[in-house]
Amino acid sequence: MRVVLDTNILLSALISPHGISDKIYRAWRLGRFDLVTSLIQLDELRRASRYPKFKTVLQPARVGAMINNLQHAIILNHLNIKEEANDPGDAFLISMSSEGKADYLVTGEKRAGLLQRKSIGRTRVLTPTDFCGKILKN
Repeated sequence: MRVVLDTNILLSALISPHGISDKIYRAWRLGRFDLVTSLIQLDELRRASRYPKFKTVLQPARVGAMINNLQHAIILNHLNIKEEANDPGDAFLISMSSEGKADYLVTGEKRAGLLQRKSIGRTRVLTPTDFCGKILKN
């Protein structure tokens, strides 16, 4: 099973080490699913982790460890971003889902419209809670 995790899920895993996003991240690390990422997402993760609002809650060493771990995911080097998203910053997630042949896109972003889509081609869009409850089941 191939999964795309929105960058907000990855950041949440770093902020709350025992939360649901961290559970998903740990499940990937344990080989429960294949993670699809991209150079664009890795850059976004690096950039977002330096935002002033995260300076007090994110440890640079943990961010670096996550980025190093993500080198073991399926990395899409080039994305052909065609589809539009309500939030233009999320268009790459749609492309990652399509081009990476993902079964699921996990996002907590309700206002950007990804969850309202429910699917992107073959990719089902789920909240972290739904993904854990329906897919990971422990």
